[in-house]
Amino acid sequence: MGSALQLKTMRLKGASFGQFTHSTTRISLQEQSSVSVNYPPPFLPILPLAAAMASLLQGSCSSTRPAIHSLGVSSDGDTSRSISFSSQLNNLCFKSLEKRFHVKRLRMGTLVRAESISKQVEVDISLSPRVNSVKPSKTIAVTDLATALVQAGVPVIRLAAGEPDFDTPTVVAEAGINAIREGYTRYTPNAGTLELRTAICHKLKEENGLTYTPDQILVSNGAKQSVLQAVLAVCSPGDELVGSYLMRGGGKAGVPLLEEGVSFVTKDITAETSQDVIIPGPFYVSYPEMARLADATPVILPTLISNNFLLDPEVLKSTISEKSRVLILCSPSNPTGSVCPKKLLEEIADIVAKHPRLLVIADEIYEHIIYAPAIHTSFASLPGMWERTLTVNGFSKTFAMTGWRLGYLAGPKHFVAACAKIQSQVTSGASSISQKAGVAALGLGYRGGEAVAKMVKAFEERRDFLVESFRELGGVKISEPQGAFYLFLDFSSYYGVEAEGYGIIKDSESLCKYLLDKAQVALVPGDAFGDDKCIRISYAASMSNLQAAMERIKGAIVHLKATVPA
Repeated sequence: MGSALQLKTMRLKGASFGQFTHSTTRISLQEQSSVSVNYPPPFLPILPLAAAMASLLQGSCSSTRPAIHSLGVSSDGDTSRSISFSSQLNNLCFKSLEKRFHVKRLRMGTLVRAESISKQVEVDISLSPRVNSVKPSKTIAVTDLATALVQAGVPVIRLAAGEPDFDTPTVVAEAGINAIREGYTRYTPNAGTLELRTAICHKLKEENGLTYTPDQILVSNGAKQSVLQAVLAVCSPGDELVGSYLMRGGGKAGVPLLEEGVSFVTKDITAETSQDVIIPGPFYVSYPEMARLADATPVILPTLISNNFLLDPEVLKSTISEKSRVLILCSPSNPTGSVCPKKLLEEIADIVAKHPRLLVIADEIYEHIIYAPAIHTSFASLPGMWERTLTVNGFSKTFAMTGWRLGYLAGPKHFVAACAKIQSQVTSGASSISQKAGVAALGLGYRGGEAVAKMVKAFEERRDFLVESFRELGGVKISEPQGAFYLFLDFSSYYGVEAEGYGIIKDSESLCKYLLDKAQVALVPGDAFGDDKCIRISYAASMSNLQAAMERIKGAIVHLKATVPA
């Protein structure tokens, strides 16, 4: 057993999401040839001191210098993070260490002196500017924090994650189990099995009115990967010759057919032309960061809650420029639940058609979680849009298969092949087991059959309950969602109010912190989605949990006085 040295630190207050609050930093000496330092995320400045401490400790019994080995989140119950300093400590003398460093006498000053005594090689820990430009996902941060609190015994109701609370349909789960039992556990083709891609083609034809062949389908590890690869494939930072764009029709610069029956012309794009990704807001948290990873510029188009967060075609028209490369559409929407009517999509298509360089990524992952009278329309099905649309979909939401990690991209072969090239060098093909389950899911029937219909009915009942409850609360602006399983509520009338024993509620993040602390309900701040007036509530939870959460929220809100009457 190794001995442990414990360093007390002050408790954090008001830490931002993604940071866990801890009262101690623990430095552990282990016999397995390593020195580990567990630290709370806000105390990153302590790392050089901890490294120096590890070096000094090792120096008492070994001549080998320690080196930073790994950084990760530990799996123990206290949800701290850890860094391991790898070294050869086979001859570490714990008795001499205990004599030299008593727990009660250990102080920060000791670490400072240790740093000055130890002369170790400095490691360049700089990161790529591209990575530094990317923000961490706040939805994941809040979800992880809520999970950690639950594991620590705090009865938090988690309404942050976009994950159905239903089990994967039995027939789908059995298909995955059978795949394992039958030894279907090896690599598949990078683009996915022919069986699954053929089933996806059938689904798109029957349900969406879209015609594709298997070589125009790319199966990936979730729809998020499909979107990212699409952005990376068509956006660029502006090299001397960035590439070419494709437009319908013939011309003097005509090139061989890339799709049967469709001809294209090319035009060089010079380094002076940067790449813009147009994203209607509120947006899915990852879209702007995906654009930044591609060295493109995210351009956010604001929408209004009074217009159900639907994109104004005139705003789109005035925003598009020569720099515009991609328009991302998400309908039904995460986080708002809004559904674009066909007429609106046709107006958008008319605008897009005037800009040959502009492509569209249509994220349709929530297409079957939709409530009458709303109807889903695939953007690629509109006249002239098939050639320039990359349609993304998957199995996570419709079939409650979030953990199976299975999504897909459909589009012109030219673009799909480019995405496949990226995937081949990153993850290769999706899980063989998940793909067998995916085939079974698509075999459930039109729009997922009865299994999916039951889930959608439950989501609609939960939506109705929450909408009615928040309307009774007062001071909250509501856009009733027509799809997905989120409420995006405007709570800005409560901003500027002081909560007793907490402080001023100044924005969506402070409100969510207040509700997490006071009501023990985890929600996501709207600033993560580009609208700080709102907060997002996922109703992919049981009705009993939603009812309990509503009571807690009401109890916390009564302590606040809305500055704007209901």
